[in-house]
Amino acid sequence: MSITPKERDTQILLNAIIEGIERKKGLDIIKIDLTKINHSECNYFIICHGNSTTQVDAIAHSVEDTVEEITGEQAWHKDGYKNSIWILLDYADVMVHVFQHEARNFYDIENLWADAAIEEINTEN
Repeated sequence: MSITPKERDTQILLNAIIEGIERKKGLDIIKIDLTKINHSECNYFIICHGNSTTQVDAIAHSVEDTVEEITGEQAWHKDGYKNSIWILLDYADVMVHVFQHEARNFYDIENLWADAAIEEINTEN
């Protein structure tokens, strides 16, 4: 089964996001596939965390820079840079959530979408 050009573009975007996270040593990267979930806001969530506001900010900026470098795309919307506890980057098909560890545990997005396919991304960290 071949993939469509849109699916290929989404996969390139996902890979660029993950690379951006890895460049700043983002922790516990998770990809949540929402394509089989009715009425979801997007097709994928990428979730990770950092150990400080400085690292969370650096990870989010790295994602933005890496995605623009590889795909030429910019986030449609971004929020959370002011306090860097939870930064959201919206790329339409993919939403990136960069948390501080405590906030990630508190909001527990992975369990909110437990009926979706969840993949842990293994990194060299």
